[in-house]
Amino acid sequence: MQIRELSIPDSYEITPKQFGDSRGVFLEWYRFDRLEETIGHRLEIAQANTSVSKRGSVRGIHFADIPPSQAKYVTAVRGAVLDYIIDIRVGSPTFGQWDSVLLDDTDRRAVYIAEGLGHCFVALTDDATVSYLVTAPFNPGREHGINPLDADIGLVFPPEAGELLLSPKDTDAPGLAESAASGLLPTWADAKAFYAALNEGK
Repeated sequence: MQIRELSIPDSYEITPKQFGDSRGVFLEWYRFDRLEETIGHRLEIAQANTSVSKRGSVRGIHFADIPPSQAKYVTAVRGAVLDYIIDIRVGSPTFGQWDSVLLDDTDRRAVYIAEGLGHCFVALTDDATVSYLVTAPFNPGREHGINPLDADIGLVFPPEAGELLLSPKDTDAPGLAESAASGLLPTWADAKAFYAALNEGK
């Protein structure tokens, strides 16, 4: 597989090598050793999630408190989504910026999203099925959201998504500036210290 760092530090695009024959296709969509070489520590997978979304569905922007937050390894096993990684770590050189990766059942890419980063995607097809490996169980008391339509972030949703479908939970979430002012967001310093501790523990 090929691993490429995105423009948001501590996030990566993973492109697997696919082996096809008359029966179909085989690929390795997750390799703990290759990812460990890249990020400096092994992921301790604590939970696996799957979502199925109608075309136009937006999920996010979501994040969790550090520590332990929740690193994510995300792929689309059916259909297509545009996946967004948003830097919400106050003090980061790319704070408020985002990058995106097309996840689909053709190229079968994945993304790795470190703890403290914001995550969002929009479904580009009906029945877009996304699978996530995450490093901490869901804890509603530590989970937060930012409005995905926040102008300060300025996510660009492609025309293939059609009419956007959003949950009240996401549209009622505060914007980036409000979240920062209230002290809700992780800091760059805390995130880097947490990554260093993970690397030391290997």
